[in-house]
Amino acid sequence: MNRVILLPCDTRPPTLDLPHQLAKVAGLEMTSPPLDILNKLNKPGNVSAIADWFRREAAYADAAIVTLETLTLGGMIPARRITDGLDKALGRLEVIREVKAQNPDLRILAHGVIVRVGHDNDPLEEKPYFGIWGNHLRRVSELMDKVERGLATENELDRNSVIIPRDVLTDWLDTRRRNHAIHAAAVEMLADGTLDHLCLTLDDTTPYGLAALDRRRLEAKLDDQGLWTEADIYPGADEVAATLLARALVNSIGRKPKVFVRYPSSGAEQALMLYEDRPLGELVKAHLRAAGAVPAYTPEEADLILAVNAPAVRQAHRQPDLEQVESSGRNLPEFLDRLVGDVAAARLVAVADVAYANGADHRFIKLLLAGLNPTTFAGYAAWNTAGNTIGSAIASGICALYNRDPVALAEANYARLLDDWLYQSVVRSQVQSKLSADLGQPVSPYDIGDLQWGAELEINRRIEPLARDLFERHFAPNLPGVELEWNRPRLAWPRLFTGVFPCRFISPALITMPFGEESAIGDE
Repeated sequence: MNRVILLPCDTRPPTLDLPHQLAKVAGLEMTSPPLDILNKLNKPGNVSAIADWFRREAAYADAAIVTLETLTLGGMIPARRITDGLDKALGRLEVIREVKAQNPDLRILAHGVIVRVGHDNDPLEEKPYFGIWGNHLRRVSELMDKVERGLATENELDRNSVIIPRDVLTDWLDTRRRNHAIHAAAVEMLADGTLDHLCLTLDDTTPYGLAALDRRRLEAKLDDQGLWTEADIYPGADEVAATLLARALVNSIGRKPKVFVRYPSSGAEQALMLYEDRPLGELVKAHLRAAGAVPAYTPEEADLILAVNAPAVRQAHRQPDLEQVESSGRNLPEFLDRLVGDVAAARLVAVADVAYANGADHRFIKLLLAGLNPTTFAGYAAWNTAGNTIGSAIASGICALYNRDPVALAEANYARLLDDWLYQSVVRSQVQSKLSADLGQPVSPYDIGDLQWGAELEINRRIEPLARDLFERHFAPNLPGVELEWNRPRLAWPRLFTGVFPCRFISPALITMPFGEESAIGDE
């Protein structure tokens, strides 16, 4: 496999960075649509132009990774908001059949996102009325699921539903039904061979709610048609394109990589994640399967070690959390000792840091950088939800197995440390505090409006010295001759969670690959 085309779920930074970073790590030529035809936050992309681009590029590709919401509704976030009818959306979906008919050897891997029920009353990414009725809609969502499970009564559901204006509830439920019907149609495309693989993922989910109800409906459809060998349903969203890239790469090689998972405690697999519907161990299993990997039962037989920095009991937001995360229930120094041993045994190690949501664990990252050389990580992630982080780390790790460019791998690791640690865990809250102080009132990180330009200047002022120090201490000594090209950060959207850091490593003409001429995974 040489060329992959990518229709991303939206234009958030991890997607923007994906073609550049993974093309280098995996040695693939990747292309995605021009940014000017993709969505801009909640403004839909140009679905007609996206379909035309897909038709043109498909003729030159070996595989295509397609987001259903981008193709049918202009993006993952617009899919929660726009009013386009089901017939119109399903008509747009037919371009997949058209492309497959014209390019029968093209492998098409698709994914769709089961509509979330927002945890926050944030109308910027939801229907405008969500800012007013979000709490009530969440309660109705939970009760609708519990009624079907026999855990709540119809009377209880009715008492909570009547509080919400009828037009609001009807519109909200109709939007979900439309998107569910798109996913059901994609299952039919999987059944008739139009799609090679389908991932339907749950964004910012919980154990109870309409997303769980939608999941059960789709699982039943896959059960009825016997399609589970070609499908996955699990929590995730923004990282799924990277997961499917890894899967496409694995399928082209013909052998599933074996992954051994390490945790910092014996109970870590039961740790609860803030935005997921299952414990950590089950989440990891789901992401490994989606990427085309299989478990290894000893580190010696593994192609890849996945190091998952887990909380002792439950994922948290604020650091340090001494009860749920930093308790005696985990042993970070011993965890690092085992990772050092893995590296000494020439095993590739990818790191997923999920102790805290939306950023790296300060204590863990300091131990990690003190004990290991980050230029040789097979991947690092600590962003957003646990699913986003785990899926990204697994995908990076699998791509690193086929890596031929150690500088590109180091650059990818640096980019994630820069964003997930220095920005998300350190600088982002500092900038929010500064904006609030200057304005004289609290500023929401979800919508900073016309403060974006000033925020970008403040981000650059604070993060550039930290980023250069990270490079000089931990990257430059291990990459002789490589220099850091720094470009001013920006925000993809007017919100503080979406930083874009367009830095690059400038390398000498030739740096030999540390793992030899062949990839780290070979034929059995």
